[in-house]
Amino acid sequence: MTLQKVQLVQTMKARIDAPRTDQARRLRRSGTRVVAIAIAMLQLAAIGCGSGNFKPPPAAPPIAGYVVGAPDLLLVSILPEPEITREVRVRPDGMISIDLVGDVQAAGRTPFEIAQSIQQEITRYKRDAAVNVTVVDSPSQFVTVYGEVVQPGTFPLNTETRASEAIGHVGGTRPFASLNSIRVIRTNGAVTNVLPVRLGDISKGDLTTNIVIEKGDLIVVPPTWLARIGYVMQMIFFPFQPVVSTLGAVGGATQGVNTFR
Repeated sequence: MTLQKVQLVQTMKARIDAPRTDQARRLRRSGTRVVAIAIAMLQLAAIGCGSGNFKPPPAAPPIAGYVVGAPDLLLVSILPEPEITREVRVRPDGMISIDLVGDVQAAGRTPFEIAQSIQQEITRYKRDAAVNVTVVDSPSQFVTVYGEVVQPGTFPLNTETRASEAIGHVGGTRPFASLNSIRVIRTNGAVTNVLPVRLGDISKGDLTTNIVIEKGDLIVVPPTWLARIGYVMQMIFFPFQPVVSTLGAVGGATQGVNTFR
C-alpha cells in the first residue's frame, strides 16, 4: 500500500471516529452536569431540613408545688384510727370544712401546707395525727383558647401542656388562622405579658415559641388579613346572618324541648 493510500485511510478513519468522540464528550459533560445538579439539590435539601431548623422548646418553669384554688376537689385523710377520710370541695371563699377542726384556709396554699394546718389544729383531739391532702380534681387550673380554632373555649390543665398541645386540645386551627401571629396573654398580679407563639414555625421544627401554658392563660388565634377582609365584607353584605343563625339555633332547641314533653 502506498503512502497516499495509507494517509487516505487514516483520514477517513479519523472522520468516522470524530462524531463518536464528540458524542462521548457530550455524554460525559451531560453526566457531569447531572451529578453537579444532584449534589446541589442534596445540599439545598440539607440546608432546608438540616439541624438549623430544628430548635428545642424552651425549658419548662420549675415546679414550686401545686397551688389549690376554688373549686378544686381535695381528698383529706387523717390517721391514726379511727381514720377520717373526706372529699371536700374548696368553696368560693377559699375554705374547706374538716371534722373536729372546722373551716381551714385552702385556696392559695399547696396540699402540703393545707395538711400541716389541719394537723396543727387536730392534735388537740387526735394525738400523733398524720394528715395527707391530695388533689382529686383541679378545675381551678384552666386555660382559655379562642379565635380561629375549631372549638374555642376553656379546659382544665391536668398535666404540663405546651401551646401547640393546648391548641390541639380545642380541635386545632381553622383554615384562615394566622399561624405565626398567635399570642398568649398571661396575667401575674398587676403585670400582663403577651407571649408570641409561631405555630407555623413549630410545625417545621422550630419549637422556640412552644411555651408551657400556665393557669389562667388566654390563647388568641387571630385570622389572616384576608380573612379579616372577608369577615368585614360578610358583615356589610349579610348583616342579619348572625341573627338568623341564632334564631335557628333557638328554634331547634325549642323544638327539642317540645319533643321531650
